[in-house]
Amino acid sequence: PFIIKLSSLLLLTRVAICRYPLGMHEGTIRDEDITASSQWYDSTGPQYREEGDGAWCPAGLLQPEDVQFLQIDLHKLFFITLIGTQGRHARATGKEFARAYRIDYSRNGERWISWKDRQGRQVIQGNIDTYNVVLKDLRPPIIARYIRVIPVTELPMTVCMRVELYGCIWFDGLASYSIPEGGTIAAPGSPIIYLNDSTYDGFQEHLYGGLGQLTDGVLGLDDFTQSHQYRVWPGYDYVGWKNESFSTGSVEMEFQFDRQRNFTSMKVHCNNMFSKGVKIFQKVECLFKPRLIVEWESEPVGVSTILDDKNPSARFVTIPLNQRVGKAVLCRFYFADTWMMISEISFQSGKSPSKVCRGRWGFLFIFFLGTETTSFITSTRIEEKADDSSTSILVGCLVAIILLLLIIIIIILWKQYVQKRLEKSGAVLALIQILSISPSLLPDFSSKGKEDSVQGIRLVFLFLRNDFLKEIKIMSRLKDPNIIRLLGVCVRDDPLCMITEYMENGDLNQFLSQREICSKFPTQIGQAVQYPGSSTASCYSNLLFMATQIASGMKYLASLNFVHRDLATRNCLVGNSYTIKIADFGMSRNLYSGDYYRIQGRAVLPIRWMAWESILLGKFTTASDVWAFGVTLWEMFTLCKEQPYSLLSDEQVIENTGEFFRSQGRQIYLSQTPLCPNSVFDLMLKCWSRDIKDRPTFDIIHYFLVEQMDCNI
Repeated sequence: PFIIKLSSLLLLTRVAICRYPLGMHEGTIRDEDITASSQWYDSTGPQYREEGDGAWCPAGLLQPEDVQFLQIDLHKLFFITLIGTQGRHARATGKEFARAYRIDYSRNGERWISWKDRQGRQVIQGNIDTYNVVLKDLRPPIIARYIRVIPVTELPMTVCMRVELYGCIWFDGLASYSIPEGGTIAAPGSPIIYLNDSTYDGFQEHLYGGLGQLTDGVLGLDDFTQSHQYRVWPGYDYVGWKNESFSTGSVEMEFQFDRQRNFTSMKVHCNNMFSKGVKIFQKVECLFKPRLIVEWESEPVGVSTILDDKNPSARFVTIPLNQRVGKAVLCRFYFADTWMMISEISFQSGKSPSKVCRGRWGFLFIFFLGTETTSFITSTRIEEKADDSSTSILVGCLVAIILLLLIIIIIILWKQYVQKRLEKSGAVLALIQILSISPSLLPDFSSKGKEDSVQGIRLVFLFLRNDFLKEIKIMSRLKDPNIIRLLGVCVRDDPLCMITEYMENGDLNQFLSQREICSKFPTQIGQAVQYPGSSTASCYSNLLFMATQIASGMKYLASLNFVHRDLATRNCLVGNSYTIKIADFGMSRNLYSGDYYRIQGRAVLPIRWMAWESILLGKFTTASDVWAFGVTLWEMFTLCKEQPYSLLSDEQVIENTGEFFRSQGRQIYLSQTPLCPNSVFDLMLKCWSRDIKDRPTFDIIHYFLVEQMDCNI
């Protein structure tokens, strides 16, 4: 199939997909959202309907020096990539059109900015007749709430226009960023390389209050001297800074957003052409503040990166932001070499709570195994420094505490009610009735509570008792070395819970994301990983070994006609010697909430791992699990440092599945990673075949991976 690689195309994400009409023609944009500086008659006023005389016409003859405009209020920030114009056709009675126009835009309705293309031109060529629609790409795209279309003429004339805007909602919510001015590379005998933000629309003196190349959807090439654009200077796609220009050894950037947000992660596209002294940043620290008028919170989110001196490819670096809440983010990027170059920054976030209380309540669940299975619940208060800068926050905290107490009372009453129901029905489900597990398999408790203490208790809370019992019955029947084992359940008292075997290295996503690539491949499984301090190294053979185990576990499930529906690295657990066991706890963990798309009033779905037929048709089969296995394999060969389709919003991922269904060559595939050999990537592509019959079975996948391991030993 025709493959669009995420790492190499200019318009792979927002610019390529954000081309939806925003509603001037369909009426999504209402009449009250459209205003004009003037109008010839009421019948030529601003309106979305094709009524009256069929277009907006400013009053009188338009003079060359006049500034007449049609203004559109979109009510939120949009990423606008395309504009369409048409003259006053009016069922063949109109004769007026605009030969040229320009665009002003605003994000707050106060400061207006004149759009310019990448060569600095403001005027856009319009129509040459009254009936043809002329579409013009906006390069760079516009991020704005308010748009003004301003007709331009060289001679006095009557002008009429019909307008449509194309784009999509600006989900990042980033309203402005402030950065230091970029540097310049002037090597003898070579052209000068300008690394400034050439499309920045804020205040130019100190680069604050605007947006520019870091949010235009264009990714820089591996060679920073080359560019996607025509007739631009070398280095155009990147903003870059030199280490010696900053005494702190870091570049400080401030990001302000349209509203308070709950941040999941930040993705930064960096150059890594180390042969010319360019590397990704060594580490980053980010501070947050919930409102613009308060001080930065003292506790930063910090992440150190793994430097790569072997692969010069530009790449995304994902920084987890741990669900921190704020309206502004201040990040310090620390140099790893002479130069640091960035071409794109994006944020993933959700809605923040209306009031933020600095204290948090947690619940500790402790289980004891003995002659009886009992549970004790203790609540613990986690104290943090109070922010008394606003009385409203204090009031909000008090209200939240009162609501929490009410919820606790309701839970206690509900628990008593359920207890009585259970006593009447005698519905007690013993461990022996569900599982035939020898008591010797259960871990012993240490009186000292140190190394022998049970750490592997997995809790799954389900409000629907029947669903819970159904799930544990299914799990109790699964007997495979690569499937997590159910050790016990507790259904006598609430909360209902299950206990599974302990996997000391946690889930595969976290395990791999903390590793780095070896300098050479090992000769045997187990020789590839060393432990110098806290860092480790993961190599091709280890990845194959773990992937083979996942394929083996899925092969077993497929033999039972069991469909997993949520196969991903977050649902694979790692034990000693790279032992892998497949589980299904990812959805219940806040850490991976960003991997699931919430459908209003329904469920959450891992759409970035789902086959097109599962998303569009609701069809889940072993073949759809094969698709998810291909994505899981891709995760592993990125060392879980990148979310699948990281530059696409959830809505764009769903739109991309439509392209798979239509199969017209416009679908976007995940790209081959530097660590992934061609043979393994070919397997991934087969897993992502449009037709189910063209996807390999797990038997074939397992056999293939075993052969690859044998070849690598």
